Amino acid sequence: MFERRALWLGLQIYDMEEQIHIQEDNEGLFEHQRIVADPKQQLLRLDKFLLDRLPNVTRNRLQAGIKDGNVKVNGEKTKANYKVRPGDEVTVSMSEPPRDTEVVPEDIPLNIVYEDAHLLVVNKEAGMVVHPAYNNWSGTLVNALAYHFKNLPTMENNEGRPGLVHRIDKDTSGLLVIAKTERAMRGLAEQFFDHSIERTYYALVWGEPKTETGTIDVNLGRSLKDRRITAAFPEGDFGRHAITHYKVLKNLRYVSLIQCNLETGRTHQIRAHMKHIGHTLFNDATYGGDKILKGTKFSKYKQFVDNCFKTIPRQSLHAKSLGFEHPVTGEHMQFDSELPEDFKNVIEKWEQYVKYN
Repeated sequence: MFERRALWLGLQIYDMEEQIHIQEDNEGLFEHQRIVADPKQQLLRLDKFLLDRLPNVTRNRLQAGIKDGNVKVNGEKTKANYKVRPGDEVTVSMSEPPRDTEVVPEDIPLNIVYEDAHLLVVNKEAGMVVHPAYNNWSGTLVNALAYHFKNLPTMENNEGRPGLVHRIDKDTSGLLVIAKTERAMRGLAEQFFDHSIERTYYALVWGEPKTETGTIDVNLGRSLKDRRITAAFPEGDFGRHAITHYKVLKNLRYVSLIQCNLETGRTHQIRAHMKHIGHTLFNDATYGGDKILKGTKFSKYKQFVDNCFKTIPRQSLHAKSLGFEHPVTGEHMQFDSELPEDFKNVIEKWEQYVKYN
């Protein structure tokens, strides 16, 4: 029982729909998460539904938690094989209260590229976590926002993340829009929900795609083998709908610079989709891109690639541009950013390699 309790204490927020509560019920359990199934949710077993939303949890342990009554659907205990339906409210409880969601302000510099009374756009550097979460409770973008801006709004069911309407991975650099007012937050959230916000990423990937342009329309969800990563489910029997459009900008023999545009915003979407089609991001250790996946066996080439890994010691992904309608004025806003130095330098290295080898 102690092992199961420790497991549940390790859970963390995954999606915007999930909500932390500190209310204790009559069974001595504290509600930690509340997940409302999407109106378009297909019938799916409860354990599979939660697997896709709770990181670092195995299916066996989830089933044990459900059996112990830690999970309820619409306020009632149920079984792991219960089929989650649209609008179902799934709650996860534990025997101890959750961590306080209060954000501690920290004097961390921000690279602000635009600001008005309603919103701001920041250019996040690689290595900065966007919001506090398990193992990263300080030093995040949200901690910096709490210091520089007072009384930022918080999206419903998204406590502890003031100002946020979207996010990018820790080691992904680039643009994020932040809401400063409730009106801005509602307007931006609606645009993300409608997929009307333009998000363009640049990525350096292994190999050369067969077509200059393409669309990847494949479900994504938490891997059933490794809970830390996102996996593709081409049969559509698991995960959630995800669409990525890509265009090749430059072929560099063993790697390619590509542009990706997102319709949806799933966790690790570009990283998982590109791996699915055989073009893992360069130096993406989580998805196996920190090994030589294309090229020769010569030691000179291996040394060159190792030097490239040192040049950009992270996944080669940058949120380059962002376009949206201003939620108050209605004006079209468009922002573009320069590639970070590490990204530009690794591209130059590959250009030189192709030119002289």
